[in-house]
Amino acid sequence: MISSIFGKTKPINYIIILTFLFVFYWFTYFSLFSLPYKTDYLLHQIVTLGALLFMVFIINFIAKRNKITANHSYTIFFFTLLIVLFPEVLLDNNSILCSFFLLLAIRRLLSIKSLKKIKIKLFDATLWVVISSLFYDWAILFLILVCVTIYLYEPKNIRNWMVPFIGVVTILSIVLGVQTMLNQHQFLQSHYNFSVGITQDYLFEWRNSLKLLLYILGSLVLIVVTFLKLSKSGQGRINTMRLVTVFFFIGIVITLLKASNTIAPILITFFSASVFMSNYIETIKKPNIKELVLIATLIIPFILLVAKFI
Repeated sequence: MISSIFGKTKPINYIIILTFLFVFYWFTYFSLFSLPYKTDYLLHQIVTLGALLFMVFIINFIAKRNKITANHSYTIFFFTLLIVLFPEVLLDNNSILCSFFLLLAIRRLLSIKSLKKIKIKLFDATLWVVISSLFYDWAILFLILVCVTIYLYEPKNIRNWMVPFIGVVTILSIVLGVQTMLNQHQFLQSHYNFSVGITQDYLFEWRNSLKLLLYILGSLVLIVVTFLKLSKSGQGRINTMRLVTVFFFIGIVITLLKASNTIAPILITFFSASVFMSNYIETIKKPNIKELVLIATLIIPFILLVAKFI
């Protein structure tokens, strides 16, 4: 049943996913975590929810345009289930907005495989990365992904290596101008403190740490399966999946580095994990087994969600 719905790209898939995310966002906020209603933050929440919903379209576009998955909707299906598995990510507006801009960045980086307008795409990706770092300071580490992209596609052109520096200077100049106009001269100094800490309230609780560990180990297994599947593919697709993998590992590093009381930054990794899960599903040839795996992936997050709040 699940494969018959999400095994193809149909408008009904978007309706199901977007409706569920819309309801689950408010359910998580007001019911699961019982946070107080604040009218002052309503507009901010609506903008954040809009970014979350739009991420579904971006993820599906990236997967199809770059052919990192087959023609189906499993990627956005798994992305939604990962949010159910880690509902805490919906409480942190910064995690959603940071992930949104990082998706825009990797969209531009993956499109470089065409070897057209490389410098413009590198510049755009750098801008999105720096903008994402305005929500999480450690997100600036994704400039590493920009450098990896240059190394994979056109490392001998020295001007390509200069583009990220120009992009960083451009955004920081704009931010400096805005903070001067708003008389907020200490924003950059206070924001980019790059603190390192342990998420004690989350990781020191064994159920949370076990869930995170299983998520990372499961993703590593799926990465291996994905590259074994791609062993006979062309270099272009392999390079694309290398960038998706680097994107995942940088996201994990930021999740562990970010000093907070939640695991919200892990939302950054959901795009990559969803791609790996989709590639694994594609390796299952028997329809009955595929359906059982899909049912299991659907049920398990909800079981863990109920168990967490009982």
